[in-house]
Formats: sequence, C-alpha cells, structure tokens
Amino acid sequence: MPTPVIDMWAPILPVPEVMAHVAENFPEAMLGYLRVFWKQRPSEDALRAGAPAMARPLSDIVAALDAAGITRTLITGFDELSTAGKTFVPNALVAPIAERHPDRFIPFAGVDIMKGPTALGELEHWVRERGFRGLSLRPFMIGLPADDRHYYPFYAKCVELGVPLSIHTSANWTSVAVNDLGHPRHLDPVARDFPELRIIMSHGGYPWVLEACLLAWKYENVYLELAAHRPRYLAEPGTGWEPLLRFGQTTIAEKVLYGSGSFLLQRPLAALVAEFRALPVRPAVMERWLYGNARALLGGKD
Repeated sequence: MPTPVIDMWAPILPVPEVMAHVAENFPEAMLGYLRVFWKQRPSEDALRAGAPAMARPLSDIVAALDAAGITRTLITGFDELSTAGKTFVPNALVAPIAERHPDRFIPFAGVDIMKGPTALGELEHWVRERGFRGLSLRPFMIGLPADDRHYYPFYAKCVELGVPLSIHTSANWTSVAVNDLGHPRHLDPVARDFPELRIIMSHGGYPWVLEACLLAWKYENVYLELAAHRPRYLAEPGTGWEPLLRFGQTTIAEKVLYGSGSFLLQRPLAALVAEFRALPVRPAVMERWLYGNARALLGGKD
C-alpha cells in the first residue's frame, strides 16, 4: 500500500458556491495570480467568465482525493476585508464543506486582523463552535510583515486555543505588495516570542528556502509546507530548492509538509502527488513529508 497523503494546503475547493463567491470577490490586488498560474488575462471580467467552468461537485472532488490517496486536505477561509476591500473566501463557505465530510477536510479560519478584538472573537467562534483546526494569514494581503504587533494577539489566541498557524511565507504575485512581506525572517521573532505556537510556513519560504529551512531547524515549533510549487521542479538544479532536499532529509525531516496548492496549479491531484513521490527522497523521509509530519502536527488525528 502506498503511503497515504495529508494535503496541508489545497487551499480552496472549487465547489459551485465557492466559485460563485470568488468570481465576484477576487481581490483586485491578486489579479496577477491569474496571469501567473492560470495563464489568463488579469482582469475581473476574465475571472467572472472562467470561474463557472472551474466549478465541480463536491462528490467529484472527494473522488479525486480518493484517486490521489489523499486522506485529509486543508481548506481555509481568507478574510482581508480591511486591507483588500473584499473577503476572498468566507469561513461560512468553508464550514459546511468540512461539516459534510469531517473525516476528509481540515478547516482553517481566515480572520481580518485589522478588526482587532472583533476578529479575535471570530477566531474563537470558528474554532470552539464550528470545529476549525487553525488560523490562516497572508501578510502580503494585510500589508504588514508577520512580526508586526498587530498579529501578536492572534498568535496568542492560537496558543490559547491550541491550534496551529498557517502563514504565507513566500514571494507573491500581486502588483502592489512587496515580496519582502513574505520573507521567513519576519517569523524569527514570532517563533522566539511564541514557543508554543505551531507555525506552518506556507509555500516553503520560496525563494528564501535556505532561510526557511534554518528557521525550522532552529525552532521546534516551525514547519515548512510546500504547496503551489510543481513538485517535479523541486529537484531541478538551479531552482533554489537544494536546501530543502538536503536539510529536509536530515535535520528537518520531521518538519516538512506536503501541500498541493491544487486550486492555483490547476493540475489533477493524483498527478501532483505522483510528481511528489518521484522526488529523490528516501522512502522513510517521503512517508514523513506526505503523511507522518502532518499527522503529528495535527495531534495524531488523520
């Protein structure tokens, strides 16, 4: 039997109700993602025209997960209303999906941190009342690096609630946010100040992969998730992933998490998993990357 897979970053399921919302609430600042990932003209009209064709029944998505050997997958809300002008994916659309298939989906909440105490209450609601398993934040859409003190009450709330933080740690494809907002160095003081906070550096810190690997090595509570990068290129010389393949198999073998980023990559889940399994990684380490590390991070629940 192949190693089962936990996908730690889908992050969006293209069910009809989600795609209908995304088509009307895609933040203007993110239109560059259409050009980079979907090879479309970056305009709101192009998104509205293309979104309906992307929608799939939830039953088809579950079948695709089965075909890929994915037992659990992380889905999340995104809420940067104060800074982006729109709520990209409301938690209220994520919750029913996770509640219909609690054994398949791991819901994370997105909250608008600029709303302060109100957003703290929302995070507590989604975790305590609706079973959400973590918090998802994107500094490039908030406009503040991860070590800004606006975030700190939310880090403390995650510790209080016992849930991990997934935070965008990579370059971004907007036309307005500087890439430095996603640099791993901004998480260095956060990991120091919140040693009980489980921090998932989403997208592996790329292109600052060495710095991300060193943070995961330095702090017991820091992990790397690799979503939204084609796995086949991770082993290509000159792509910048060499530190992952070296340190990820030794000093931080227990810190690397598989993520598909399938919503952005628009590739079949089974194909992405197959590419990942083909990486030059020792079988015991590959089992950790695909499944064991995520299971441990989530408290042994799979």
